Amino acid sequence: MIKTDITVSVGFTDGEIKEKVSERLGIDKNEIKDMKIVRSHLDFSDKGNIHYKLSVGISTDEEREIGLLKMKKKVSPYHQLSFSAPKSRLEKRPVVVGAGPAGLFCALVLAEGGANPLILERGLPVDERGKKVNEFFITGKLDTECNIQFGEGGAGAYSDGKLKSGSYDKYKMKVLNEFVSCGGSEDITYSTSAHLGTDKLAGIIKALREKIISLGAEFVFSAKMTDFSQKQGKIASVEYEKNGKKHTVPTDKLILATGHSARDVYYMLRDKGISMTAKGFGIGVRIEHKREYINRLQYGNNYSSELPTASYHLVTHLQGGRSVYSFCMCPGGVVVPAASEAGGVVTNGMSEYKRDAENSNSALLVSVTPEDFGSDDVLAGIEMQRKIERAAYKAAGENYHAPTQRLGDFMNNKKTESFGSVLPSYRIGTESVELEEYLPKAVTGSLREAIPDFDKWLSGYYEPDTVLTGAETRSTSPLRVTRKESYEAISVCGLYPIGEGAGYAGGIVSSAADGVRCAEAILQNS
Repeated sequence: MIKTDITVSVGFTDGEIKEKVSERLGIDKNEIKDMKIVRSHLDFSDKGNIHYKLSVGISTDEEREIGLLKMKKKVSPYHQLSFSAPKSRLEKRPVVVGAGPAGLFCALVLAEGGANPLILERGLPVDERGKKVNEFFITGKLDTECNIQFGEGGAGAYSDGKLKSGSYDKYKMKVLNEFVSCGGSEDITYSTSAHLGTDKLAGIIKALREKIISLGAEFVFSAKMTDFSQKQGKIASVEYEKNGKKHTVPTDKLILATGHSARDVYYMLRDKGISMTAKGFGIGVRIEHKREYINRLQYGNNYSSELPTASYHLVTHLQGGRSVYSFCMCPGGVVVPAASEAGGVVTNGMSEYKRDAENSNSALLVSVTPEDFGSDDVLAGIEMQRKIERAAYKAAGENYHAPTQRLGDFMNNKKTESFGSVLPSYRIGTESVELEEYLPKAVTGSLREAIPDFDKWLSGYYEPDTVLTGAETRSTSPLRVTRKESYEAISVCGLYPIGEGAGYAGGIVSSAADGVRCAEAILQNS
């Protein structure tokens, strides 16, 4: 196949794509035997001419393709990326701890290679997990072992299902193609704004689990890892607890895909002398505008109904050295309670596939570094998160209500007396609280400094009725478990820390791809 770039209208059809390709390359439409969108990007820089930029792979006669390739400015070779799992020669069954994106895709590749992995997940299967999550949303009753952070699908199962991939490689394409085969839309393999939607993720995750089981794997849910043993510097076994009973599984390959909220795991690693380093992350709030308002800011007042719900990404670098940035934008979504520990308030964002909720929200984060943590302990970042979450819980009434403040009141150092045109979407309940009551002054000061900058980049972003809800503390892991190029921890052979929790990814696709690469490395070196 060959590849070329074209521009098409919003609401484009296959017919328009063929027309544009034939026009650009000077060939008859009937010469195009096969056609595949490789990349799709919505360009709304000119509100009077919003359009899509496409990279399109096509196939014609071989001789014709050779001739077209001479037009280097218009055509380039295109080869579809594919991944194949190496055949397993493992003597013992590998154990994967955690059924989030990294764990599921690591288990999938291990199973495809014939390794018959065992997957331990402390939470429940996705359907049962959904009931626990909804119960918390409605009643404020938190299950600390099954919630938005813990359970099949990981934290990404209750988000926008965003699939940011950057540049493609065979590992990322493996992830995207598997999502499609399990029920995802075909456009996630090429759209730069691809997402799955929380409402569709449950079925996709369930189908993925069933495929992994069909390949010889085994899942154990409500199975909390409590320990692992070593022998002569190598993993010997893993211990987990289920229904009050302890179980030991012999293994020499233990994959830790436990996510950034499995704090007990990282304390265990520290106590066992496993090498880790502290790293920076972001702290802040969720910011909510009206969905329609953001649409108009991005697309103009008379935008086409065929356009997707508008998103944004903003970043500014302050004079003092900190960065302030938007993160995990959820167009047409809601702010959700994401606590996993009793006595703490944590927020996250979530969108369904249609992205049609009343508000659009994003994390608004200030960068913090290990110098801000107040301790040299490798887990000091976790303690910083915990301190803020507990302060937010206390400030909002100690019932998992979230502290909220109008943006206009925040900018003018006033407590919010009433909301305006934007109402908070956080379901459990909210309380009027000034951000300074639970966030460090360095964070609130940086947010105040950044808002005018953001308003310059996206005119109208500063809208006084906009709502700030906190605390947003779990954007990424505050540590990294040190590992080799083989994906093994440097401290013990056979221990494989992967994904976002181990500090090597940031999102569904990158975490899942990290799992694929790890499984490949294990199978190749077995």
